[in-house]
Amino acid sequence: MRIFAILSFALVPLLAPTVADAAEDVAVVYDASGSMWGQIDGVSKVEIAREVMGALIATWPEGANIGLMAYGHRREGDCSDIETLIAPSPLDRATFISTVNGIMPRGRTPLTESVRQAAELLSYRDTRATVILISDGLETCQADPCALSAELSQQGVNFTAHVVGFDLTEEEHAGLACIAENTGGVFVPAQNADELRDALAHVQNIVDLQPLSPPEPVTEPEPEPEYQVDSEIELDAPATAVTGATFAVSWSSAIDPQDYVTIVSVGAGENTRGDYQRVRGDTEGSLTAPAEPGLYEVRYVLNEGTRVLGSAPVEVIEAEVSISAPDEVTMGAGFAVSWSSSIHPQDYVTIVPAGADEDAYTDYKRVRDDTENSLVAPADPGLYEVRYVLNEGSRTLASTPVEVVEAEMAISAPKVVTTGASFTVSWSSSVHPQDYVTIVPARADEGAYTDYQRVRDDTKNSLTAPAEPGLYEVRYVLEEGARTLASTSIEVVAAEVVLDGPDIARAQTPLRISWSVAIHPQDYITIVPAGADEGSYRDYIRVRDNLEGDLDAPAEPGLYEIRYVLQEGDRTVSSRMLEVVGADAPLDDGVGLVVPSQASPGETITVSWSGGAGSADQRVSLARADQADFSWIEAHRIGEETRLELSMPDAPGRYEVRYLDISEQTVLGRAIVEVE
Repeated sequence: MRIFAILSFALVPLLAPTVADAAEDVAVVYDASGSMWGQIDGVSKVEIAREVMGALIATWPEGANIGLMAYGHRREGDCSDIETLIAPSPLDRATFISTVNGIMPRGRTPLTESVRQAAELLSYRDTRATVILISDGLETCQADPCALSAELSQQGVNFTAHVVGFDLTEEEHAGLACIAENTGGVFVPAQNADELRDALAHVQNIVDLQPLSPPEPVTEPEPEPEYQVDSEIELDAPATAVTGATFAVSWSSAIDPQDYVTIVSVGAGENTRGDYQRVRGDTEGSLTAPAEPGLYEVRYVLNEGTRVLGSAPVEVIEAEVSISAPDEVTMGAGFAVSWSSSIHPQDYVTIVPAGADEDAYTDYKRVRDDTENSLVAPADPGLYEVRYVLNEGSRTLASTPVEVVEAEMAISAPKVVTTGASFTVSWSSSVHPQDYVTIVPARADEGAYTDYQRVRDDTKNSLTAPAEPGLYEVRYVLEEGARTLASTSIEVVAAEVVLDGPDIARAQTPLRISWSVAIHPQDYITIVPAGADEGSYRDYIRVRDNLEGDLDAPAEPGLYEIRYVLQEGDRTVSSRMLEVVGADAPLDDGVGLVVPSQASPGETITVSWSGGAGSADQRVSLARADQADFSWIEAHRIGEETRLELSMPDAPGRYEVRYLDISEQTVLGRAIVEVE
């Protein structure tokens, strides 16, 4: 019996060279949603996917039938963007790899519908099917993967889904874990490359996708007696049921757990099957009535030979449902919709173009046990209808017309902003709370975005200007369809920041650094080796609303840069050189200070200098090495002399002799003395 594997997202080396043989078909579903441009350890996920997929295909066994499906790769904001790129067929490695490499992520994540289509592709109702889903994101197309997995489990012959949740938060795990739970599979979270490899190995062991070994020659066994069942099963079902509704059914006994009960048209052939349920070890369950009214019968069917052992008549009658919605709504806006009753929890309400095909849908909501909810109007004006649709057969039970009208929107922002700076943007009204304002390069594609803010119920917020100067647009964008409602032009100009700090410093000593302006509170000051890559940082401080701050000099002597870095884009807008010398090295700004490097406790040492400042108040001080520059143990005012004697403290430790210009509050020279 075949096992079918569906992979979604990064296509890591789950299927090793022994995964498929000529007897197996494999369909690969490639997640090409926009989140694939996200990075892991500095490498985009799409690059990882291409590299790993190439290595995987290079070792795939000859004769394997393999197909390729992708979603989100052609259009932004389009939940129907699902495409079979290569139909299952004998593997052509070059074609397969070039096709994968040509996929450019850009769209949404119609994960639920992709799994449904993959299941249909694999004839899951008639064939054992195993899905292996590896996803870096949750459903973004208003679908319910939990409900779908329950449906596939019920309708499939033996349907199992194993799920690896890659790079998800703890809160997001439940959105994918239910797929495995509902189908008897396993859910394995992975937060990095190593965990992903372990997770995939675990899933692979469970699925046990190994090539078939040549069969051992066996002696033909004696034929077993033909399976005979002379029992007659008594069925109990209601005389009438409403189209698409769930109804109870019971049977007198269960012969085999794989037998099933089903509802079919009166007189249908023995191999006919409608909605069905395996009897397992139970004697009662439920079925869903067909979408079309008429005379039907509930049957107990043997799994072995599909022989009908009992039946009961059921008349399916038309459900009566009415639906209401506003006559007119604004494009992209949420609006209320109500219906008279819920036939089945998985039925749904949706808005579609007037006269759309029976199974069409855009935004939709499951009715559950409610009689009201909300929908989001499409992004294009026109005539539409809101429909109540049976989950069974996708049949419309009721509809009402709705006109979608153009939204009127105005947006304003400054004409000029500085790179990396926050600026205020305002708009005339909020169409939908999930709409957003964003700043993008002038004439960027529809749906493009950089920094953005959801509009919520507000009419103003702030954005951060890009790190690169140039012409941009601030846009109000509908969440529905990612359509721009209004825009205004804005010029981003280069930021000008002047940094000030020491030119030379001892290793690991505190440094006072100042900057002329704080562009954004999240910008930062850092010290990095001279010539370090853009975006590099070591110890750093956020600028906040300050114009100065303290950093410790690096521990290793050498040439460094002090940088002012924009939080937006990690772009350096100003830097200055810093030389870091040894922790004991003397520092001199022209005074020629000469001090012994060591002394005994209480010893008198001679200190000399050859230069000085022109101010009236100059002093030579003795201080602990960790004391502030202008505090001391003792200090001596000096005039024309060029030497003096200092008595060292009795306590061992590190001390510093400093030549101070008190008038200008500057240190012109300093030297360490170790007292030991």
